[in-house]
Amino acid sequence: MHRHIVLDIETTGLNIIDGHRIIEIGCVEIKNRQITGNNLHYYINPGRDSEKSALAIHGLTTKFLKNKSKFSEIVDNFLNYVSNSEIIIHNAAFDVGFLDMELSLLGYSNFTKYIYRITDTLLMARKIHTGKRNSLDALCDRYNISKIHRTLHGGLLDAELLAEVYLAMTRGQSNLNFKPKINNSNNIETKIKIPNNIPIKLANSNELVEHNMILSKIDKHSNGRCIWKK
Repeated sequence: MHRHIVLDIETTGLNIIDGHRIIEIGCVEIKNRQITGNNLHYYINPGRDSEKSALAIHGLTTKFLKNKSKFSEIVDNFLNYVSNSEIIIHNAAFDVGFLDMELSLLGYSNFTKYIYRITDTLLMARKIHTGKRNSLDALCDRYNISKIHRTLHGGLLDAELLAEVYLAMTRGQSNLNFKPKINNSNNIETKIKIPNNIPIKLANSNELVEHNMILSKIDKHSNGRCIWKK
């Protein structure tokens, strides 16, 4: 199974044609639907100031970025990290446009040349939640994903939130109907009679500890709404 990399960038401004550049890249790795912790994060010296409107969003000042690496110094490590992976981005056109620009300035191919494919969670959300707000903030609220640790936007912070959103959007709905049914040769639905003498095996102490740990994680990610802990 190929890797999923959730990616987010911050920039000095919105328009490439005005000479704006990438100042932060955040990547979060997902394998087998688990966030692995093998993240990649760079602050980047863009060689220019950020627009005031952009600075108000990310808070990354020219002074802070002055001694950070340039894109040319991190590009190979970045491309090696994302190589042949499925890239998850919210509003992919924006991020990919800036990545293509930075790569082209260094004589590299477009970003899609190095990866498996791109999945745009904004387009996914618009199909799932038609007619509703589908910003990252709105999706976090909809899926009860806590943003309490974020005061400003940031590449890695937003990638971590988007990873949780992506997993929530693609989790699917389990069928909780435990009454199995079969159809006989005459297409008449017949219910299977479930015996009432099924033996009950209680969980041991280790299993109870693991069970409570899982409930605690669910409770944390649902902002205290885990009904099984009540």
